[in-house]
Amino acid sequence: MCSLFGLIDFKECLSTHTKNKILNTLARECQVRGTDATGIAYNFNDRLRIYKRPLPARKMKIHIPHGVNVVMGHTRMTTQGNAQFNQNNHPFLGHIDGSSFALAHNGVLWNDKELRMEERLPLTSVETDSYVAVQLLEQQQTLDFDSLKFMAEKVEGSFVFTVLDKDNSIWFVVGDNPLCVLFYDGFLIYASTQEILCKTLKKLRLKAPSDILEPQEGEIMKIDRNGRITTGTFTPHTTFERWWRKYPFYRSYYEDTPTSYDDLFSVAKSFGVTADEVQALWQRGYDPRQFLTPELDRVLQMLTSGALGQRFDDVAASLLTPRFGAADSYMTVADFASYKAAKAHAVEVYQDRTRFAKMSLTNIARAGIFSSDRSVEQYAREIWDL
Repeated sequence: MCSLFGLIDFKECLSTHTKNKILNTLARECQVRGTDATGIAYNFNDRLRIYKRPLPARKMKIHIPHGVNVVMGHTRMTTQGNAQFNQNNHPFLGHIDGSSFALAHNGVLWNDKELRMEERLPLTSVETDSYVAVQLLEQQQTLDFDSLKFMAEKVEGSFVFTVLDKDNSIWFVVGDNPLCVLFYDGFLIYASTQEILCKTLKKLRLKAPSDILEPQEGEIMKIDRNGRITTGTFTPHTTFERWWRKYPFYRSYYEDTPTSYDDLFSVAKSFGVTADEVQALWQRGYDPRQFLTPELDRVLQMLTSGALGQRFDDVAASLLTPRFGAADSYMTVADFASYKAAKAHAVEVYQDRTRFAKMSLTNIARAGIFSSDRSVEQYAREIWDL
């Protein structure tokens, strides 16, 4: 789980100081989805600049020079490729027809190795699954709706890609991961979730945006340096989530639920890695130590120090070592940051007791899809052919 973020000052109405303040605040709020590395990309003096470090956003001061109006950013939680090797961090640099572009990715791709063989992509020292998207675009030798559609229909996994081109346009290629864009009179900001943006607005004391845009799965959106939007589409691969939505119980819930309950979905989806990401992590070789943070280290020390009334050495060992089988077989360590964020969001929502009660009742009333009768019926129809 990573986070995308960025800014387009399409009317050049913000001072450099204000843009840096917005970007640093955005990046720090994005830490909830990744603290292993932080990076930004922008064009300056006719050159694409990428600045990234294996540091959490709170430890990396973002500073763009005067005259930069379009910035694309990323905070990373490592799933593949050691973040200490900066080449594995986002954004990535790509080259097409003598010009450069930058690409960032939120999600996990699990067919990158197969694609490198099938498409005969060149060998690279970059170890991440995300970099295959750069190579596929370079293979097409152009950056447009057709090449992005080609790339999006080749990769399999969960994703949202952002691409910054030489003309200061940002392209958004939206798979089944979230993305939210807030428009103001003269500029826009974006991040992977609306919750991150809301917290950013609160800290910056910005007014409510004039418009909110949340692109849907299968959409390619281009926003140029003047704020103009053009769109295209691609056909997504069938994922677990899209298959799940085909059933009438879930479809009626998802489509008929009022907008006021959207945060119920955001809370539910924020609980750790997705089913697709779990599969990808096991295939790549899941190592819980890659997900350790100073905060989680303190939690593990509490388990083994006796601070909780007794020592829980076996629990700590099961999370980090193969002493009792596969280390952290339930991916508790990988889920820790998102669980903490979801809990904080639930506490925040609970402050409005009426709203929380409505969300709880809706959740209970719509839980029919989890019934055993529905499960058996589905198995009989689709697995057993009865």
